[in-house]
Amino acid sequence: MKEKTIDYVLRATWIAIAKMYNEEAGKEGSTMATGFALLSIDPEEGTPSTSLGPKMGMEATSLSRTLRTMEDKGLIKRKKNPVDGRSVLIYLTDFGKEMRDYSKKVVLTFDQAVRNEIPQEDLDKFIEVASKIMDLIATRKIYNE
Repeated sequence: MKEKTIDYVLRATWIAIAKMYNEEAGKEGSTMATGFALLSIDPEEGTPSTSLGPKMGMEATSLSRTLRTMEDKGLIKRKKNPVDGRSVLIYLTDFGKEMRDYSKKVVLTFDQAVRNEIPQEDLDKFIEVASKIMDLIATRKIYNE
């Protein structure tokens, strides 16, 4: 296979991005998964723990481990949902909000660097192609026909 497959390009690119994010997060004693979780939690209203997994595309066991670590580091606190006592809401602590701001800055810096180097027309086409790939997967048009 001399020509790179589409999945190879996507996977290699994501691995490079994840490594870069983990290096940046590591400067603050954090990880990419923690940063992603911080960005997925509503900083004002909190977020139901049950909606975080699907929002982040994480399995429940991985998410539980990440949330436990975040709680141990003082980034989040869990409270019973006042509307539904069976569920838990995740809230950011003040420290969690600071780290969320840091994570947001890291993501926006990457985004701006890419936008500075790649013409908008190319980015629009990239997003269109990625959306079509996600649609092919979501509608099971690849292996179920």
